[in-house]
Parts: sequence; C-alpha cells; structure tokens
Amino acid sequence: MRAADRGHTRWGIVLPFLALPVVGLGLLIVGLFLWADSDDDGTRAGAAAVPCPEALAFGAAERPANAHAHDCAVQRGIDTSYSAVLRMPREDVRDWLGETYPDAPEPRTGGGSCGALCLDVTHENGLPGAAEAHVVQVRVEYVNAETALVRFSAFTM
Repeated sequence: MRAADRGHTRWGIVLPFLALPVVGLGLLIVGLFLWADSDDDGTRAGAAAVPCPEALAFGAAERPANAHAHDCAVQRGIDTSYSAVLRMPREDVRDWLGETYPDAPEPRTGGGSCGALCLDVTHENGLPGAAEAHVVQVRVEYVNAETALVRFSAFTM
C-alpha cells in the first residue's frame, strides 16, 4: 500500500449509491404529505358558489316571490353548510318565516349578533322533515324602512 492511499476508503464510490434510496424515500414522503394536504374539489378551503334554490332547499326553504337572492354558497368538509343572502321587503320577512317554518318558535328581536330579527330552527323545534340541514339560522337586518337583508344559513352538525 502506498503512503498516499493510507486512510482512504472506497466510501467515496459507495456513498452516493446508498444516499440515492434515502433521498428518493424522502421525496416520496414529502410528496405524500403535499398530496394529502391538497384539495382537488376546491371546496375544503373555501365556499363554492351554488344556485340559490339549492342553498335554500337544503334548509327546506324557497325564495319568496318578492325577494332577490344572491351570494349563495356551499362549504363542505366534515359538515356541510349552505348560505344565501336575500333582499326583500321588510314587511314580508315574518310572513315568509312563518310559512317556511310553521312549527318553529317565534323569531327573536334585536340585540347583539341577532340584528333586527333572528330565528334558529332545528329538527327538535320545528325544522321540516324535508330539510337536509340539522340547523337553520336566519339573521335579518333592516336596510331602510322598506327593505330587509336576510342572511340564511343551513348546516349539518
């Protein structure tokens, strides 16, 4: 053995071949985590727009003839949540709620997050059997003397 070769091994040749499977496994694990964290249907991270009749039907409701529905969306994950915003004549809100949820308790009025009028309905207190939702929440704000903004939310738990 020459003096220049002393202490020199062949690991310089073998080490790249041993490191290759480790790097490949690491990339596979990182790719698996990135794939698991991705969401192909686009509904997990945020709400997706849906037709307003679909959003209202989830809570066994229909758009009143004199109302304009907009901003209707669904968000799916462990639970499903539909939402809609209705702009309608202020004087028609109570009648619409009474016709849609005849067995529900009377809407509450004023204060805090309730706005001008609130209604929370479950299957235990008046939600029709046709509803796919477990809970329907309605929050009403009066825009002016003639117009109400109705925020409708129907979701599972």
